[in-house]
Amino acid sequence: MPRGAKQKQKLLYLSKIFLEETDEDHPLTMPEIIAKLNGYGIEADRKSLYNDIDVLQEFGIEIMKERNGSVTDYYCGSREFEVAELKFLVDAIQSSKFLTENKTKELIKKLGSLVSNYDAKFLERRVLVSGRIKNMDGTIYYVIDTLHTAISKGKKIRFKYFGWDINGEKKYRNSGDYYIISPWALYWDNENYYLIAYDSKAQKIKHFRVDKIDDYEILDEVREGKKEFEAIDKSQYTRKLFHMFDGEEQHVTLKCTNAMSNVIVDQFGKDVRMKPIKGDEEHFLVNVDVVVSPQFFGWIFGLGGNVIITQPESVKKQMQEQLIKVYAE
Repeated sequence: MPRGAKQKQKLLYLSKIFLEETDEDHPLTMPEIIAKLNGYGIEADRKSLYNDIDVLQEFGIEIMKERNGSVTDYYCGSREFEVAELKFLVDAIQSSKFLTENKTKELIKKLGSLVSNYDAKFLERRVLVSGRIKNMDGTIYYVIDTLHTAISKGKKIRFKYFGWDINGEKKYRNSGDYYIISPWALYWDNENYYLIAYDSKAQKIKHFRVDKIDDYEILDEVREGKKEFEAIDKSQYTRKLFHMFDGEEQHVTLKCTNAMSNVIVDQFGKDVRMKPIKGDEEHFLVNVDVVVSPQFFGWIFGLGGNVIITQPESVKKQMQEQLIKVYAE
């Protein structure tokens, strides 16, 4: 490359040096900066670099200067993200089982480019998540992108939806036919992504696990179900579901030991009303709307008798039948 063309890239390489190779603990002196530019085949002198640093400052890259004896140290100051913020994002990525191992590494590497090379090493973390199983199919990344596009454009989508048979093979639902639905939102629950959508044929809001969506495409049809989607309470919709399993929504009264107050708030939100029981200082009652399903009963059972269903009788009976069924099998 001609010398003049290289010189035109001086500001780009200078910003690269500051962003990648400096931070508060790893500053560079002016001779070191000149040497690094020379390594890229770019000649520089002190006077021109002073002006270049001013230009980077005006552009928005904060360059800090600190006097250290007879020399001045230079380094990149504040950045768009703090290392602590990026660590949080890295933890979320590593904990997400819908991402493959390769995609996880790729995303963390990209996050590392937002800080210095030295700080990027702190992002090489190992987050241990009980029972985590990474998705083996990298296509979910593109399914999510397509769904976001359909939502932003207000278009319908069609896809096939599958489960797994006892041989570990895909088994398509709906007799293998396409679902044609109107997407409205994506929701992340229990380490899985779900699509919240309106099914015009069934005339109701449904949800689908994104990693089970296959053979998908955006249709040139305006989506429907705006009225139905706006009618649901977004903050309460997923609280009523347990691991996003469908069932009949019912108003249920629970009797809980006082130690379960945190569990109830975590599941149903801080606005839930917990009522003390007159003459009983060890328990309280709470009324909640839940989607009754085997997963809801499993949640109750897992609390070891500290939460019991008192009303309605029909739900109590279902719980009893579920326990008998499990015991009998």
